[in-house]
Amino acid sequence: MHLTEPPQREVRAAYTADTITVYQAYAPEIGLAAAREGRFPGAWKRDRMTWVKPSFLWMMYRCGWATKEGQETVLAVEIERDGFEWALRQACLSSYAPGVHPDRATWKRQLRRSPTRVQWDPERDLRLQPLPYRSLQLGLSGEAARRYADEWTVSVRDVTPLAHRVHALVRDGDLDSATRLLPSERPYPALA
Repeated sequence: MHLTEPPQREVRAAYTADTITVYQAYAPEIGLAAAREGRFPGAWKRDRMTWVKPSFLWMMYRCGWATKEGQETVLAVEIERDGFEWALRQACLSSYAPGVHPDRATWKRQLRRSPTRVQWDPERDLRLQPLPYRSLQLGLSGEAARRYADEWTVSVRDVTPLAHRVHALVRDGDLDSATRLLPSERPYPALA
């Protein structure tokens, strides 16, 4: 059997016909309140950039398996696919890319106007080592952040216990059991 490498840049996520799951990590006072209420509390700052990650393992890399200060609570936020796709359509790359942008000044103008940013970072394996392909981070600000928190969010779950269980299995060298616990992420359909 011949296995092919995933495309260099591809959104991989857990999703249904109507929703997609993204991950974020917060301090307990925000994260636990959001999970308890099923939505982001008033203390969540709707006027600043927030980054969502469809990849569970990239989130684990970013938050250190829910051990980094201010990132001790990992949330699985199920949002409407329509909202996610709107955000992707409005996005500008977070860094200048020759060949994508005519020039640096045009990119800077697009970046200032765009309510969302796309950043591609190396995907991670169970040991949080970089893989040769990229994982999406989606930055939401202004209108996009408000819509995310107040319109698109379908549910918010605290998946910190899952993060700790998977991490313990990885530390014990039981990668097969750790893999079985991971959310089922698959390539997200390309936007038309």
